[in-house]
Amino acid sequence: MKFAKIVFWIAGIWGILILTPLYFMFDLIGRQDPPAITHPGFYYGFVSVGLAWQIAFLVIARDPVRFRTMMIPAILEKFGYGASFLVLYLQQRIHPSDLVLGGVDVLLGIFFLLAFFRTSA
Repeated sequence: MKFAKIVFWIAGIWGILILTPLYFMFDLIGRQDPPAITHPGFYYGFVSVGLAWQIAFLVIARDPVRFRTMMIPAILEKFGYGASFLVLYLQQRIHPSDLVLGGVDVLLGIFFLLAFFRTSA
C-alpha cells in the first residue's frame, strides 16, 4: 500500500505542476510550435480534465485500498495518453522530443499497474 501511496502522490503533484502553467501558455504554444491553436475550448477542456485527474490521483494516494478500482481508469488514462503520442509520432505529426511527455505517462501507467496489483483488494 505504501508503494501505491507514493506513486499516486508523485503522479498527482507532477501533473499539477505540469498542467497548471498551460492555462497561461495558450498563445505561447501557438507561437513556438505553429500553427496556432484554433479550438480554445478543446485546449482548456483538456487542461481542466487533466487537472481533475491529478486531483483523483491525490485522492487515490490518500487511501489506495479504498480507491483501488479507481486505479483502473487511471491506468487507462496514462496508457491512452502515451499511445496517442506514439501514434502521432508515427504519423509524423509531433516532434520526437514530444515523445518524452508521452513516455512519462507510460512510465506512470506501469507504476499504476504495479500499484494496482500490489494493493490488496
